[in-house]
Amino acid sequence: MSAPTRPVAVVIAVVIVTYNSADVIAECLRALPAALAGAGESRVVVVDNASTDGTADVVTSTAAALDHPVKVVHRTGNDGFAAGVNAGVQHAAGCDVLVLNADIRLAPGSVAALRAAVVSGVAAPRLTGPGGDVQHSLRRTPTVLRTLGEAVLGGARAGRFPALGEVVATPSAYERAHDVEWATGAAWLATRDCLDAVGPLEERFLLYSEETDFMLRAGAAGFPVRFVPDAQAVHLGGESGTSPRLWSLVVANKVRLHRERHGRAAAAGMWAAQVVNALPRAIAGQATHRAALRGLLRMRRWPEPLDRSARADTPPYVCFSAQDWWYHNQAHSDFQLMRRVAEHRKVLLVNSIGMRMPTPGKSTQVTRRILRKAASVAKLVRRPLPEVPGYHVMTPLPLPFYGSPTLRKLNSVLVRAQVKAVCLALRMREPVIVATIPTAWDVVEPMRRRGLVFNRSDRHSAFPEADTSTIEALEDKLLANSDHVLYVSRELQAEDEKTIGDRAFFLDHGVDLRHFTRKPLPADLAAIPGPRIGFFGSLDDYLVDFDLLERLAQEFPECSLVLIGDATLSMERFEGCPNVHWLGFRPYAEIPAYGTGFDVAIMPWLDNEWIQHANPIKLKEYLALGLAVVSTDFPEIRHYADRVRVAAKGHDGFVAAVRATLADGGVSTPDGRRESVLPASWDARAKALVDLAEGGK
Repeated sequence: MSAPTRPVAVVIAVVIVTYNSADVIAECLRALPAALAGAGESRVVVVDNASTDGTADVVTSTAAALDHPVKVVHRTGNDGFAAGVNAGVQHAAGCDVLVLNADIRLAPGSVAALRAAVVSGVAAPRLTGPGGDVQHSLRRTPTVLRTLGEAVLGGARAGRFPALGEVVATPSAYERAHDVEWATGAAWLATRDCLDAVGPLEERFLLYSEETDFMLRAGAAGFPVRFVPDAQAVHLGGESGTSPRLWSLVVANKVRLHRERHGRAAAAGMWAAQVVNALPRAIAGQATHRAALRGLLRMRRWPEPLDRSARADTPPYVCFSAQDWWYHNQAHSDFQLMRRVAEHRKVLLVNSIGMRMPTPGKSTQVTRRILRKAASVAKLVRRPLPEVPGYHVMTPLPLPFYGSPTLRKLNSVLVRAQVKAVCLALRMREPVIVATIPTAWDVVEPMRRRGLVFNRSDRHSAFPEADTSTIEALEDKLLANSDHVLYVSRELQAEDEKTIGDRAFFLDHGVDLRHFTRKPLPADLAAIPGPRIGFFGSLDDYLVDFDLLERLAQEFPECSLVLIGDATLSMERFEGCPNVHWLGFRPYAEIPAYGTGFDVAIMPWLDNEWIQHANPIKLKEYLALGLAVVSTDFPEIRHYADRVRVAAKGHDGFVAAVRATLADGGVSTPDGRRESVLPASWDARAKALVDLAEGGK
């Protein structure tokens, strides 16, 4: 049977992570034009983890001499290989990605060979040393027995026996193309569908085991890892085998990997096996194994950061949010990102200044909305999180009459004066400004700033109550004048691509993994009989299909339909549905406990322009709880089809999907759903935002 072939219409992005790599990166880049021959359209992204040896300058000067342009991503610190790879992947939206160490020299035509060998999954080339010796880069899944086998026989000898060695040491294995369990991470290609399904590399490993974890997750999700000997590369080799510190990290991370995959009890066995391996060699005087033994005995849950030093010129951040901290759901991305940025930077979150004045006949709950905004303004400036003292929240008094140019001008002066006064009091000079709401443009345009980031989380001009032409014009101003534009919708990013170019950055939503864990049921939910079809979040009439909710209540009289959240229209329509339980607003702290009680979690969205460009945060929250999810169809949800049941169009399709999920427990498994979002922490997303904002333009 002939090998599968893959069309090369998808762009291939080469992502190279550097850290003090000035002496090796130039040759890596010079080898790329020949290596990429025949591979289709390509781009090169070098992610520099705050090198201090002039690596970025070497990249720039080398790239100038090449026909192929190179994008340099300057990061603000060295927090590991996985974080660098993830940053590079985020700058390669829609692309297949080839990950390289800076000390890799790809052979001519090698990228085309990798692409031809894998239709969907991961491909790894044949690696040789500088002298032409084949490097044993293929691996088997780590087990306690294999660790003990290597302890007794040594790695190369144990590798000849599949049950006893992790390293594949059989010479014939490096002469033929075949599927493997995983390969070392110096050079490997992942197709776009694999990257979207498996998710980012786990950054908490810091160094070593991150590619192991990714490839094992890929295999478990049905994406093969293919060894391709026709694709070749010279690997100069790193220092992990000679540096005591790095070898200690290698050994400890094998234990951590085992813990994450199999639990604490299994990790104890792996820890003991690693001690057995290291102890006699440490006694014999080998420095690397002495360090490994010390590391095992003092092992933390996760490694300490590589770079603890803080930059002296770190700027403050001012975020113009599209939400209000005091009365909106605190799961919103502005809040989640900024509260984490505030752990390292001073932050002022400016609550929403609105997009129009609520008016009878055009807006819902007009009086309530005006009163709660007044109450928010009355809170002045506060620090709502005692554990994050750098996080400040204010609500300026706005005049949201955006249809009148004169009143818009007056409003911008008024709001800007209030924000600048607070910044002066907090000693926040030249901040990075993050704008999520388009009406912030008039305010921030003349402000002195370190940079401007437009968080284009939605197409706000599609908001039903908005003055479409005015808001669209403000969106265009932000798009044209921002240093960086963040997207959570690939659909929206693709539409803006010609205008934004390389200023665009896909920053997917995260999830608070510590918060969204299963908890005991609240008493009011426990009193509701199951099975429970549930929804938590804002019940907005421009987002949620209330007709569909009513249909669900009628189709499943034996189930309880549980709705948790504020509603923007009357819920009296459900008074004739005894199995509908609207519990109203619940604080963010209590949401995971309510979600724990759902048998099926639903996303019953309307089919409108707003949803077509949306990426609901609740999706990852549902998955973090391990819930079976049914959703209406929209572009972003299609990237989660391996763990979410996407309903066919129309109410009948949604009802059928809920019925199937009640019967089979949903797509994937609870553990699989939770594991799929483990790398998607808000901490990682906030770090990516800071890197982008402070790393240069």
